[in-house]
Amino acid sequence: MKAQHLALVAAIVVGPLYMSSARADTVVKIGVAGPLTGSLAQSGKDDERGVQLAINELNAQKISIGGEPVSFQIDSQDDQADPKVGVTVAQRLVDDGVKAVIGHYNSGVTIPAAKIYNDAHIPMITATASNPQLTKLGFSYVYRLGANDNTMGARMAVFAASTLHAKRVAVIDDRTAYGTGVADVFVEAAKKAGLEVVGREYTNDKATDFKAILSNIKAEKPDAIFYGGYYTQAGYLGRQLRSLDVNAPLLGGDGICAPDVAKLSDGALDGKLYCAQGGVPLNSLQGGDAFRDKFKKTFNADVDVYAPACYTAALTVVKAMQQANSTDPLKFAPLLKSESFASMLGPVKFDATGEWVSPAVTVYKLTGNNLVPLTAK
Repeated sequence: MKAQHLALVAAIVVGPLYMSSARADTVVKIGVAGPLTGSLAQSGKDDERGVQLAINELNAQKISIGGEPVSFQIDSQDDQADPKVGVTVAQRLVDDGVKAVIGHYNSGVTIPAAKIYNDAHIPMITATASNPQLTKLGFSYVYRLGANDNTMGARMAVFAASTLHAKRVAVIDDRTAYGTGVADVFVEAAKKAGLEVVGREYTNDKATDFKAILSNIKAEKPDAIFYGGYYTQAGYLGRQLRSLDVNAPLLGGDGICAPDVAKLSDGALDGKLYCAQGGVPLNSLQGGDAFRDKFKKTFNADVDVYAPACYTAALTVVKAMQQANSTDPLKFAPLLKSESFASMLGPVKFDATGEWVSPAVTVYKLTGNNLVPLTAK
């Protein structure tokens, strides 16, 4: 009996100590939302991988916040580039208990989803949704780590006038929040730059046949065509421009600035596509080459466009948690607007509306299968 009594005492004393030493980390969920299926799936996966790479690195550091060891977990949701699905996905992420969200990809999805996150006091950082309206909503928990359409659309208008020496431009927009927004800015800036806008045609983000509107545009003999939309449709546009023997170059914002446009256009846009993208080329960033190598090794895929920005957004959120010594968004989110965070992209600081302060913009030209940077400012 005495031996059994001692064993019981030992179990009582040792048991809790053992359990304490083996205590599981507090799991902190970081949400990711974007198109993981459909025509924009490549971009959605690229963004998701950027966040996953950040989480892998954070977990390897064995971080403690508020005196508690934490591990980070990605909660990735497919919004299908659809506003209705996006709102459902946003509510799902809130219900899952995420502490922050990186996304969404499309402006038309991000804008309605933003209210869900803001109402739940969960910070959302998008690296891609560029419609200026997003940060005019007055939401305290919404941030953009990229350039907006006011910057990119205006840059392409000036580029058309000063570098391409265009006089007459035609415009096509896909009627999405992104496409219409960037096209509107381009038109306004083009007129200020002395360009004549000879026509504006409309399509949608699911279209594959543009011959009717391109025939109208061909009759106007433009020196350049601006497309407000995404790279999948830009690829089809390129093929049909070639078939109609329209030689005017195709211009656009970051929506068409994706390497896949070369394949989708079957080479028709080689040397004939120019686009603006927020940020500077990866290989010009300190740590950019190392990021590219890590990305390739981890996912057996090349960096597409915005993985570096999504990676940076995830790291920035965790830096804010560390400074606040809390994973509670009510405590760490205010730091996103009051502090500046060092990153691979340079200083990350948001203004009072959630816009990234002084984002760089680079103009690219499609050459072969690559987007070659021409100017950065």
